[in-house]
Amino acid sequence: MTVIGMLHYRADPRKVFKSYVFAATAKSEGVGFFYFTPGKVNIQEKRIKGKVLKNGEWVDMDMPFPDVIYNAGSPMTEKADEIHDHLSKHIPFTSHSIGDKISVYQRLKKGKKFAQYLIPTNVINNNAEFFEYTSRYSRVILKPTSGHKGMGVLFVEKIRNRYLLIDQDRNLELDRKEIDVFLSRQFSNQEYLIQPYIECKTKKGNAYDFRLHVQKNGRGEWVNSAVYVKIADSGSMITNLNSGGHTMYLDLFLKNQFGEYYFNVKRYLQRFSIALARHMDQLYDESLDELGIDVGLDSNQKIWIYEVNWRPGVAPAFNLEVDIPRNTIQYAIFLAKKQKSDTKIKI
Repeated sequence: MTVIGMLHYRADPRKVFKSYVFAATAKSEGVGFFYFTPGKVNIQEKRIKGKVLKNGEWVDMDMPFPDVIYNAGSPMTEKADEIHDHLSKHIPFTSHSIGDKISVYQRLKKGKKFAQYLIPTNVINNNAEFFEYTSRYSRVILKPTSGHKGMGVLFVEKIRNRYLLIDQDRNLELDRKEIDVFLSRQFSNQEYLIQPYIECKTKKGNAYDFRLHVQKNGRGEWVNSAVYVKIADSGSMITNLNSGGHTMYLDLFLKNQFGEYYFNVKRYLQRFSIALARHMDQLYDESLDELGIDVGLDSNQKIWIYEVNWRPGVAPAFNLEVDIPRNTIQYAIFLAKKQKSDTKIKI
């Protein structure tokens, strides 16, 4: 029987909600499953002190190395990083990092095939670069290079000699001196990316974008797990669901926005996500397993790629908790079987 190990940095699986879902899904798929942290790995004996879900409770069990590892969390210490590296050399991991926002942008740009869908993006380090950029684009978005969940994103619109600034909590109008002081403070603590603002708004004027969630299934093929819309509150530019945005049923949203053409837009998004995922697989040395692709549609219904994430979060609605863990578990089984098959061929 295939055994999957879920590797995470938190010691207590009860604090990792998805651990229950993945353990239950693994059981329904007829495979073994246990949870563990790097500190519980004995490299010399190839044993792990893991936790197995039994009758709704996590029970300590001494386990041999699993056939495949669902690496759900990144190592937090140097020692954990060493253990992570050792395991990855001997056991297939489901997930592999695609890098930060700017490295993904540069890789896609170099790959050319999807370069036309990229928003021009630059790393910005000082006020002079900001003012030069806003002389070309009157409306821009600033994103922390290491940001996530919409935290720290700034929208700035230049209106003659004044600047309208909107972030998660504020809506300010600043003059040149005031924004100069504001930006100096921001750039001293964080490196940012800057992009021209692509207007993607509902008929009521709310900013929105789409999350295209794609995964590999039990055959190692890319499939659409979900497409959902993220809508900013009135007066905000932040669509992220963890930072004030909200969502609604996709078909209802598309019908409201695109009328009789809603299904064409839906298929356009789904096909685009699969095509992009396949392309990105070709750009990396390690095979990818899951992507969260954030895109917008401009007034001409052209897709623009805002960013691509690995280990994407899941919308808290619409039964997505069923399909996503099933694809993850089935792909893990696929990797384990492939590893055994490749080993037999080498022997």
